[in-house]
Amino acid sequence: MFEGSGVFVYVLLALAIIFIIRAVKVVPQGYVYTVERFGRYTHSLTPGLGIIVPFIDGIGSKMNMMETVLDVPSQEIITRDNAMVMVDGVVFYQVLDAAKASYEVNQLTIAILNLTMTNVRTVMGGMDLDELLSQRDQINARLLSVVDEATHPWGVKVTRIEIKDIAPPRDIVDSMARQMKAEREKRASILEAEGRRQAAILAAEGQKQAAILEAEGRREAAYRDAEAREREAEAEAKATTVVSDAIANGNVQAINYFVAGKYVEALKEIASAPNQRVILMPLEASSVIGALGGIGELAREAFGGSDGGRPAPRGGSVPRAGGE
Repeated sequence: MFEGSGVFVYVLLALAIIFIIRAVKVVPQGYVYTVERFGRYTHSLTPGLGIIVPFIDGIGSKMNMMETVLDVPSQEIITRDNAMVMVDGVVFYQVLDAAKASYEVNQLTIAILNLTMTNVRTVMGGMDLDELLSQRDQINARLLSVVDEATHPWGVKVTRIEIKDIAPPRDIVDSMARQMKAEREKRASILEAEGRRQAAILAAEGQKQAAILEAEGRREAAYRDAEAREREAEAEAKATTVVSDAIANGNVQAINYFVAGKYVEALKEIASAPNQRVILMPLEASSVIGALGGIGELAREAFGGSDGGRPAPRGGSVPRAGGE
């Protein structure tokens, strides 16, 4: 009797342990478990300790609620201008509703992958090759909008879609390289021509300023020369007036001074002529000395010499042309 009761107790303990194991569920962080009763969804278990009815309720699916990265394999795409390129990318998505992700779509990952690849062909196939290479941000935004809207009934949020690589054929790459080289050479030629144009403009401006300054210098020099000639003429006129007044007053030494000065100036010009090396002229030394003596007498009279203004005796005769 005691042996039968002991076996019954052991059976009860075993059933209790099995009941607890089937009833208590521990959900890890980042996951949500769906609970099914007789195959029908009833509720979800969030991270932590959960209790279900054993033998009646069961775990339907264990859904990962963390953001997941999905690689989009390479595929060939024909662009609008009939260029064939290889394109691949990545998709970032996150499950927001575990029940919809479990029961609204079968094989969620494959569905998102095929939906993304189809829309990549649709979006990029309607663009030219140059647009594909220069407008990646716009392509990513259009793909994100289309795929996120399509996956919304599945309880999934597509956060990002990025095109990783766009690989045109080798011949197109070579053509693009030649085009880029030609464009750079064109820009270099334009810059060089612009530089020569600016240099010519600056040189012409410099020549213009130099010509203006030179003309101003010539004008200033002419003005100074004219002013000098005017003053020289005034001095000559004044000297002639003084000599004329002296002659009118009966002072013969004044005319000797005037003629002697002209005589000496003429000799100076003849001696300094560049085409003359030897000068042969008959000169009367007494005439020159007499003229110089007249100059001295005139100077003494001008500065108030003795004799009380009486005319001084002639020191010589006026030089005559030809040495006579």
